[in-house]
Amino acid sequence: MTYRLPYPDPDLQEVIDRNRTARELIATFARSTATLKDLWQHVTAALQDTPTLIAEIFRLRREISRIRLSRANLIAAMQATLGASADNEHDPLSYLRDELAEQASRTRPEGREGGA
Repeated sequence: MTYRLPYPDPDLQEVIDRNRTARELIATFARSTATLKDLWQHVTAALQDTPTLIAEIFRLRREISRIRLSRANLIAAMQATLGASADNEHDPLSYLRDELAEQASRTRPEGREGGA
């Protein structure tokens, strides 16, 4: 059985398109019903938050992908360490140390030398 996320993965381009259509409709309504202009401005302001939220979703997706890859690499290093230990290799922890060092170097700010 495959794991399903609790929420469906939205097609963000479709969300952007619907948002644009909604803003265009509201602009038309605001022009045709001047007495409701203030109300439409509130709705328009709320719709203007959508692009910011979509950008944040894209950023979070990239971050989740990076974290998943790091986690998978750590699991692989752990498995290699356990296998090397079972095979009585000289330094079975080298796999784990190497992966941890690699991940630390990827997260270290540029221009800073590492030192623990």
